[in-house]
Amino acid sequence: MKELLRVQNLCKTFTLSAKQQRLEKTNEKRKVAVDNLSFSAYDGEIFGLLGPNGAGKTTTLRILSTLIKPDSGDAFLDGKSVVREAEQVRTKIGFLTSELKLEDYFTPNYLFDFFSDLYHVDEQVRAKRKHSLFTRFGISRFAEVKVADLSTGMRQKVSLAIALVHDPEVIIFDEPTNGLDVITAKTVTDFLLELKQEGKTVIISTHIFSLVEKTCDRVAIIIDGKLVTCDALDKVKNGLSLEDRFFAIYEEVAGGVE
Repeated sequence: MKELLRVQNLCKTFTLSAKQQRLEKTNEKRKVAVDNLSFSAYDGEIFGLLGPNGAGKTTTLRILSTLIKPDSGDAFLDGKSVVREAEQVRTKIGFLTSELKLEDYFTPNYLFDFFSDLYHVDEQVRAKRKHSLFTRFGISRFAEVKVADLSTGMRQKVSLAIALVHDPEVIIFDEPTNGLDVITAKTVTDFLLELKQEGKTVIISTHIFSLVEKTCDRVAIIIDGKLVTCDALDKVKNGLSLEDRFFAIYEEVAGGVE
């Protein structure tokens, strides 16, 4: 299987504000979000980053998506550096996060066209792709409805369509089902598997065990910014449910559940 993504010794530290220090319940002024992280993802697989909130999953995906730069280390997508060749990397990836905020006064039609222009998608290709994605996610009848008037689930579907506007090779999803109702969450989960069937490489971060077990070929567990284990899902589970295995690892590494 071809290695499509190689992550090498990523490190990222953030300076904490006074408010963040209070929320983190710490006197430390700096937080290590990603600590010497290395792993690989392969062509055509669904790869999961699993860990508790604050583990460094989102920071890792933001680095891979070229939104922020690491303090040290690098990652290579099909041989292209996310640090030194960010523009080329962006043409190959689609990034979706639950934190993405769509402007309230724009419509799905406008947003899809805007991002199509941004990625220089041919007009005929755009029209076919819009029809396909809007039909798949039930967006068509809401195409001229302002984002402010869409449900949370429909906003997520629109965000997903926008992330796929340029037909990327690699799709990166940060907590793809976070905050969604069960119907929309199932739609997103099913679509992850469809993307794999199409030969796409999908990378997700989540703290939801069932999502990993339903979709992922391989999984990396991250705790406090460090990689604890990375292997095929069955090997990581080691005969246990993923939830039981995770908490056994967490207790060993972090000293148990607070």
